Amino acid sequence: MFRRYGIFGLILILLVELNFIFKIQPLANWYFPIIWFGYILVVDALIYRLKKNSLISNRLGLFFGILVLSAFFWWIYEYYDMGTSFFYSSAGYWTYHNLGVFGSTLIRNIFGTLSFATAVPAVFETAELLKTVHLFDSVELKKKHRISKTFLHVMVLLGITCLVIPFVIKNVYLGQIMWLGFFFFLDPFNYTHHRPSIISHLKDKKLVIPLALFFGGIVCGFFWEFWNYWAIPRWSYTMPPLTGIKIFEMPLLGYICYGFFAWSLYAMYHSVGTILHGKTEKI
Repeated sequence: MFRRYGIFGLILILLVELNFIFKIQPLANWYFPIIWFGYILVVDALIYRLKKNSLISNRLGLFFGILVLSAFFWWIYEYYDMGTSFFYSSAGYWTYHNLGVFGSTLIRNIFGTLSFATAVPAVFETAELLKTVHLFDSVELKKKHRISKTFLHVMVLLGITCLVIPFVIKNVYLGQIMWLGFFFFLDPFNYTHHRPSIISHLKDKKLVIPLALFFGGIVCGFFWEFWNYWAIPRWSYTMPPLTGIKIFEMPLLGYICYGFFAWSLYAMYHSVGTILHGKTEKI
Protein backbone atom coordinates (compact mmCIF):
# COMPACT_ATOMS: atom_id res chain seq x y z
CA MET A 1 0.00 0.00 0.00
CA PHE A 2 1.20 3.51 -0.84
CA ARG A 3 0.45 5.56 2.27
CA ARG A 4 -2.05 8.39 1.90
CA TYR A 5 0.41 10.94 3.22
CA GLY A 6 2.61 10.04 0.22
CA ILE A 7 -0.19 11.08 -2.12
CA PHE A 8 -0.54 14.30 -0.13
CA GLY A 9 3.21 14.83 -0.53
CA LEU A 10 2.93 14.39 -4.30
CA ILE A 11 0.17 17.01 -4.36
CA LEU A 12 2.35 19.44 -2.39
CA ILE A 13 5.25 18.98 -4.82
CA LEU A 14 2.98 19.42 -7.84
CA LEU A 15 1.36 22.57 -6.42
CA VAL A 16 4.72 24.15 -5.65
CA GLU A 17 6.09 23.22 -9.10
CA LEU A 18 3.10 24.92 -10.73
CA ASN A 19 3.46 27.88 -8.41
CA PHE A 20 6.99 28.52 -9.66
CA ILE A 21 5.12 29.75 -12.74
CA PHE A 22 2.05 31.42 -11.20
CA LYS A 23 3.71 32.66 -7.97
CA ILE A 24 0.54 32.77 -5.89
CA GLN A 25 1.21 34.21 -2.46
CA PRO A 26 1.95 33.36 0.27
CA LEU A 27 2.72 29.90 -1.12
CA ALA A 28 5.42 31.22 -3.44
CA ASN A 29 7.38 32.68 -0.54
CA TRP A 30 6.98 29.57 1.65
CA TYR A 31 7.82 27.10 -1.11
CA PHE A 32 10.87 25.54 0.59
CA PRO A 33 9.32 23.87 3.66
CA ILE A 34 6.19 22.98 1.66
CA ILE A 35 7.99 21.19 -1.17
CA TRP A 36 10.51 19.50 1.10
CA PHE A 37 7.92 18.17 3.50
CA GLY A 38 6.18 16.91 0.37
CA TYR A 39 9.39 15.22 -0.74
CA ILE A 40 9.88 13.59 2.66
CA LEU A 41 6.30 12.28 2.71
CA VAL A 42 6.65 10.80 -0.78
CA VAL A 43 9.98 9.08 -0.10
CA ASP A 44 8.79 7.73 3.23
CA ALA A 45 5.64 6.35 1.58
CA LEU A 46 7.79 4.67 -1.08
CA ILE A 47 9.92 3.07 1.63
CA TYR A 48 6.82 1.78 3.40
CA ARG A 49 5.45 0.45 0.12
CA LEU A 50 8.67 -1.52 -0.43
CA LYS A 51 9.32 -2.95 3.03
CA LYS A 52 6.20 -2.26 5.14
CA ASN A 53 8.22 -0.21 7.61
CA SER A 54 9.23 3.44 7.54
CA LEU A 55 10.22 6.33 9.76
CA ILE A 56 6.90 8.20 9.66
CA SER A 57 4.64 5.14 9.72
CA ASN A 58 6.44 3.25 12.49
CA ARG A 59 8.58 5.77 14.42
CA LEU A 60 6.67 9.03 14.26
CA GLY A 61 8.07 10.31 17.55
CA LEU A 62 11.62 9.80 16.29
CA PHE A 63 10.69 11.61 13.06
CA PHE A 64 9.60 14.72 15.00
CA GLY A 65 12.77 14.52 17.07
CA ILE A 66 14.86 14.47 13.90
CA LEU A 67 13.02 17.56 12.63
CA VAL A 68 14.11 19.44 15.76
CA LEU A 69 17.70 18.20 15.52
CA SER A 70 17.81 19.06 11.82
CA ALA A 71 16.88 22.69 12.46
CA PHE A 72 19.48 22.84 15.24
CA PHE A 73 22.20 21.34 13.01
CA TRP A 74 21.62 23.73 10.11
CA TRP A 75 21.50 26.77 12.37
CA ILE A 76 25.01 25.71 13.46
CA TYR A 77 26.09 25.90 9.81
CA GLU A 78 24.35 29.27 9.42
CA TYR A 79 26.14 30.78 12.41
CA TYR A 80 29.37 29.16 11.27
CA ASP A 81 29.05 30.87 7.88
CA MET A 82 28.12 34.18 9.52
CA GLY A 83 31.09 33.81 11.85
CA THR A 84 33.58 33.37 9.04
CA SER A 85 32.08 36.29 7.10
CA PHE A 86 32.17 38.54 10.20
CA PHE A 87 35.78 37.53 10.85
CA TYR A 88 36.78 38.68 7.36
CA SER A 89 34.22 41.52 7.05
CA SER A 90 33.04 39.99 3.78
CA ALA A 91 30.23 37.93 2.33
CA GLY A 92 29.76 34.38 3.56
CA TYR A 93 30.05 31.27 1.44
CA TRP A 94 26.36 31.52 0.56
CA THR A 95 23.98 34.47 0.37
CA TYR A 96 20.19 34.60 0.66
CA HIS A 97 18.08 36.81 -1.60
CA ASN A 98 14.60 38.35 -1.30
CA LEU A 99 14.14 37.53 2.38
CA GLY A 100 12.46 40.93 2.73
CA VAL A 101 9.25 39.31 1.48
CA PHE A 102 8.73 37.93 5.01
CA GLY A 103 8.44 41.40 6.47
CA SER A 104 10.04 40.79 9.86
CA THR A 105 13.02 39.00 11.32
CA LEU A 106 10.72 36.76 13.38
CA ILE A 107 8.81 35.48 10.34
CA ARG A 108 12.06 35.07 8.42
CA ASN A 109 13.53 32.97 11.22
CA ILE A 110 10.38 30.84 11.42
CA PHE A 111 10.69 30.22 7.67
CA GLY A 112 14.36 29.37 8.10
CA THR A 113 13.77 27.01 11.01
CA LEU A 114 10.98 25.15 9.22
CA SER A 115 13.16 24.90 6.13
CA PHE A 116 16.22 23.71 8.06
CA ALA A 117 14.09 21.11 9.84
CA THR A 118 13.68 19.23 6.56
CA ALA A 119 17.39 18.73 5.80
CA VAL A 120 18.22 15.71 7.97
CA PRO A 121 14.98 13.76 7.39
CA ALA A 122 15.27 14.38 3.64
CA VAL A 123 18.83 12.99 3.55
CA PHE A 124 18.10 10.07 5.89
CA GLU A 125 14.89 9.12 4.05
CA THR A 126 16.66 9.25 0.68
CA ALA A 127 19.52 7.12 2.02
CA GLU A 128 16.98 4.64 3.43
CA LEU A 129 15.27 4.42 0.05
CA LEU A 130 18.61 3.64 -1.62
CA LYS A 131 19.23 0.95 1.00
CA THR A 132 15.72 -0.46 0.52
CA VAL A 133 16.22 -0.98 -3.22
CA HIS A 134 19.52 -2.79 -2.39
CA LEU A 135 21.54 -0.53 -4.66
CA PHE A 136 24.81 -1.00 -2.78
CA ASP A 137 24.35 -4.43 -1.18
CA SER A 138 27.10 -6.05 -3.25
CA VAL A 139 29.64 -3.28 -2.74
CA GLU A 140 32.22 -4.18 -0.11
CA LEU A 141 35.83 -3.44 0.75
CA LYS A 142 38.24 -6.15 -0.31
CA LYS A 143 39.62 -6.55 3.20
CA LYS A 144 38.98 -5.46 6.75
CA HIS A 145 40.93 -2.53 8.13
CA ARG A 146 42.08 -2.09 11.70
CA ILE A 147 41.06 1.16 13.39
CA SER A 148 43.84 2.26 15.69
CA LYS A 149 43.92 5.01 18.31
CA THR A 150 46.33 6.89 16.09
CA PHE A 151 43.83 6.75 13.23
CA LEU A 152 41.09 8.11 15.48
CA HIS A 153 43.32 10.90 16.81
CA VAL A 154 44.31 11.90 13.27
CA MET A 155 40.63 12.04 12.26
CA VAL A 156 39.80 14.31 15.20
CA LEU A 157 42.77 16.54 14.36
CA LEU A 158 41.62 16.71 10.74
CA GLY A 159 38.14 17.63 11.90
CA ILE A 160 39.43 20.49 14.03
CA THR A 161 41.60 21.63 11.12
CA CYS A 162 38.67 21.59 8.69
CA LEU A 163 36.58 23.67 11.08
CA VAL A 164 39.32 26.18 11.92
CA ILE A 165 40.89 26.80 8.50
CA PRO A 166 37.91 28.77 7.09
CA PHE A 167 38.55 31.30 9.90
CA VAL A 168 42.27 31.43 9.10
CA ILE A 169 42.28 31.46 5.31
CA LYS A 170 39.45 33.16 3.41
CA ASN A 171 39.26 31.11 0.23
CA VAL A 172 35.96 29.99 -1.26
CA TYR A 173 37.37 26.67 -2.44
CA LEU A 174 39.42 25.87 0.64
CA GLY A 175 36.46 26.84 2.79
CA GLN A 176 34.50 23.86 1.49
CA ILE A 177 36.46 21.60 3.85
CA MET A 178 34.02 22.81 6.50
CA TRP A 179 31.62 20.16 5.14
CA LEU A 180 34.11 17.51 6.27
CA GLY A 181 34.83 19.03 9.66
CA PHE A 182 31.97 17.67 11.76
CA PHE A 183 32.30 14.22 10.19
CA PHE A 184 36.01 13.92 10.97
CA PHE A 185 35.55 15.39 14.44
CA LEU A 186 32.44 13.46 15.58
CA ASP A 187 32.56 10.11 13.79
CA PRO A 188 35.49 8.86 15.95
CA PHE A 189 33.48 9.87 19.04
CA ASN A 190 30.60 7.69 17.85
CA TYR A 191 32.93 4.82 17.08
CA THR A 192 34.60 4.86 20.50
CA HIS A 193 31.17 4.98 22.20
CA HIS A 194 29.98 2.00 20.15
CA ARG A 195 27.43 4.04 18.25
CA PRO A 196 26.79 3.85 14.49
CA SER A 197 29.65 5.47 12.58
CA ILE A 198 30.95 5.62 9.05
CA ILE A 199 34.45 4.45 9.94
CA SER A 200 33.14 1.30 11.65
CA HIS A 201 32.51 -0.07 8.17
CA LEU A 202 36.23 -0.15 7.54
CA LYS A 203 36.15 -3.18 9.87
CA ASP A 204 33.04 -4.98 8.62
CA LYS A 205 33.79 -4.13 4.95
CA LYS A 206 30.14 -3.23 4.28
CA LEU A 207 29.64 0.02 2.37
CA VAL A 208 25.85 0.10 2.16
CA ILE A 209 25.37 2.80 4.79
CA PRO A 210 28.29 5.06 3.77
CA LEU A 211 27.34 4.92 0.08
CA ALA A 212 23.59 5.26 0.68
CA LEU A 213 24.21 8.36 2.80
CA PHE A 214 26.75 9.84 0.40
CA PHE A 215 24.58 9.48 -2.69
CA GLY A 216 21.45 10.31 -0.71
CA GLY A 217 23.13 13.61 0.11
CA ILE A 218 23.93 14.22 -3.56
CA VAL A 219 20.35 13.42 -4.62
CA CYS A 220 18.99 15.86 -2.06
CA GLY A 221 21.62 18.39 -3.12
CA PHE A 222 20.39 18.18 -6.70
CA PHE A 223 16.80 18.84 -5.66
CA TRP A 224 17.84 21.60 -3.25
CA GLU A 225 19.54 23.41 -6.14
CA PHE A 226 16.80 22.53 -8.66
CA TRP A 227 13.94 23.92 -6.56
CA ASN A 228 16.00 26.88 -5.41
CA TYR A 229 16.75 28.03 -8.97
CA TRP A 230 13.27 29.41 -9.77
CA ALA A 231 12.27 30.45 -6.25
CA ILE A 232 11.66 33.93 -4.86
CA PRO A 233 13.46 33.51 -1.51
CA ARG A 234 16.59 31.79 -2.72
CA TRP A 235 20.31 31.49 -2.18
CA SER A 236 23.44 31.83 -4.29
CA TYR A 237 27.11 31.14 -3.65
CA THR A 238 30.07 33.46 -3.31
CA MET A 239 32.17 32.03 -6.12
CA PRO A 240 34.96 33.46 -8.30
CA PRO A 241 34.06 33.91 -12.00
CA LEU A 242 35.83 30.74 -13.17
CA THR A 243 34.03 27.92 -11.42
CA GLY A 244 33.61 25.46 -14.28
CA ILE A 245 30.31 23.84 -15.22
CA LYS A 246 27.34 24.73 -13.07
CA ILE A 247 24.14 22.80 -12.49
CA PHE A 248 21.74 25.54 -11.38
CA GLU A 249 23.63 27.69 -8.81
CA MET A 250 26.09 24.95 -7.78
CA PRO A 251 29.35 24.16 -9.64
CA LEU A 252 29.35 20.52 -10.71
CA LEU A 253 32.12 19.44 -8.34
CA GLY A 254 30.32 21.16 -5.49
CA TYR A 255 27.71 18.39 -5.43
CA ILE A 256 30.33 16.09 -3.91
CA CYS A 257 30.17 18.28 -0.80
CA TYR A 258 26.55 17.21 -0.33
CA GLY A 259 27.78 13.64 0.09
CA PHE A 260 30.18 14.66 2.85
CA PHE A 261 27.44 16.83 4.32
CA ALA A 262 25.29 13.70 4.66
CA TRP A 263 28.12 11.93 6.52
CA SER A 264 28.42 14.93 8.84
CA LEU A 265 24.69 14.92 9.57
CA TYR A 266 24.89 11.21 10.38
CA ALA A 267 27.79 11.82 12.76
CA MET A 268 26.07 14.81 14.36
CA TYR A 269 22.81 12.90 14.85
CA HIS A 270 24.44 9.96 16.61
CA SER A 271 26.75 12.19 18.67
CA VAL A 272 23.89 14.29 20.02
CA GLY A 273 21.86 11.15 20.73
CA THR A 274 24.77 9.63 22.62
CA ILE A 275 25.31 12.78 24.69
CA LEU A 276 21.61 13.27 25.53
CA HIS A 277 20.45 9.68 25.94
CA GLY A 278 23.50 7.47 25.85
CA LYS A 279 22.19 5.87 22.67
CA THR A 280 20.40 6.62 19.42
CA GLU A 281 18.04 4.65 17.28
CA LYS A 282 19.68 3.50 14.08
CA ILE A 283 18.64 5.29 10.90
